[in-house]
Amino acid sequence: MPLALVLLFIAVPIAELAVIIQVGQWIGVWPTIALLLLDSILGAALLRAQGRMAWARFNLALAEGRVPAREVFDGAAVLFGGALLLTPGFITDVFGLLLLIPPTRAVVRRLLGSLVGWRIRTAWRVASWGGNRYQRGRAARGEYGSNGWPPDGDVPRDYQYEGTAREIPEDPQELPEPPDGERG
Repeated sequence: MPLALVLLFIAVPIAELAVIIQVGQWIGVWPTIALLLLDSILGAALLRAQGRMAWARFNLALAEGRVPAREVFDGAAVLFGGALLLTPGFITDVFGLLLLIPPTRAVVRRLLGSLVGWRIRTAWRVASWGGNRYQRGRAARGEYGSNGWPPDGDVPRDYQYEGTAREIPEDPQELPEPPDGERG
């Protein structure tokens, strides 16, 4: 995380300045300033249009009773892309534009979804192997299958439990009184 912050707050502004200086040498100072101002204005207009569309899709998903996961990601990507477009600089403008255009936003959504899924699967495997020396030993020897579980289904647990079960009637009036010492 500290490396990402260094890149974000030191490397990106230095790279932006280098690109702005280079463009200024190619086309001149005033055209460069005009180009930066123009792409900020166009970015604001694109942000407004895409933001309205994302908001409409979000409301539609809620009205249909669906979980608006894709719509929430699109809304966050539109906001982030708009912020990048409003920031002066050509590098941030390119990334902001990629987040504001729906086809490239879909590609970014798929890539991030794959990355998040991989991280969740990895964390699950680490957590399931974490506190048990027996499992870690078997994992190190390669005795686990490609799905992360033992092929024979032999997963030792660090806990034991006992319990009783009884059938509960559908009508709450028919529930029997619990025996002494048992509360539910």
